[in-house]
Amino acid sequence: MKPNITALMIEHENTEQLNFHRFFDSWLRELNTNLQKLASAASHHHDNDQIEDDSDLHSLIHKVVAHYEKYYNAKSKGAKEDVLSMFSPTWLTSLEDALSWMAGWRPTTAVHLLYSKSGIQLEARMTELIPVLSCGDLGDLTSNQMNQIDELQRKIIREERGITEKLASLQESAADTGMVDLSNMESEMIRKEEDSGGKDIDQRVKLLLKNKKDGLEEVLHMGDSLRMETLKSVLEILTPLQAVYFLIAAAELHLRIHDWGQKRDAT
Repeated sequence: MKPNITALMIEHENTEQLNFHRFFDSWLRELNTNLQKLASAASHHHDNDQIEDDSDLHSLIHKVVAHYEKYYNAKSKGAKEDVLSMFSPTWLTSLEDALSWMAGWRPTTAVHLLYSKSGIQLEARMTELIPVLSCGDLGDLTSNQMNQIDELQRKIIREERGITEKLASLQESAADTGMVDLSNMESEMIRKEEDSGGKDIDQRVKLLLKNKKDGLEEVLHMGDSLRMETLKSVLEILTPLQAVYFLIAAAELHLRIHDWGQKRDAT
């Protein structure tokens, strides 16, 4: 008895999804550990404002960035095995999936996060009636830093638009001549209850869909590359301590949205 090729393919895809799900759960636990380390480092430097050596912060920042790179490297490997699962991830909650752009967070979100956290920390200082004191956090962004952030945001928006347009073109190709022709041929065979030519059509469909998958994989890589480029660019603009505060905010938002999504999906 010959093995069912379709069943084997589905089994392989399910195995890949399960493997990535396990990796993602482990990655989230590590993110939470990094969050605790970041919070501890921020508290230590805040309580000891005479500290001039930022080497510990640089080391921690490098570790956290490497952790994000680990995730995108795993996604890249997973996409080669099953790119479709990356666009319909079972490891994410419905909330996370709804907020996704190109199978991940929208790069400009990083800039909005920075502005939001900066405003919150500045407002907290104003509430404490000590607006003239510098705390070294994101409430202390200089005019030069603000200009750099504004320039970065404009650049990211342009690149996001290019990737979005590329995906739109790929989605529109679902109705290109090849897809429409093959869908009609197979529909005619079904209507006439014919089996001849089925294998030939299957091969043509497989080739056609492979081209679509290759396009999706390219778009995914472009999106992930822009995400990492954005993260690194933001961190380069900030001081080491500000970078730590930003990474704290990013990790908190990531983890809490995941938690909120899990609670919502469980109801």
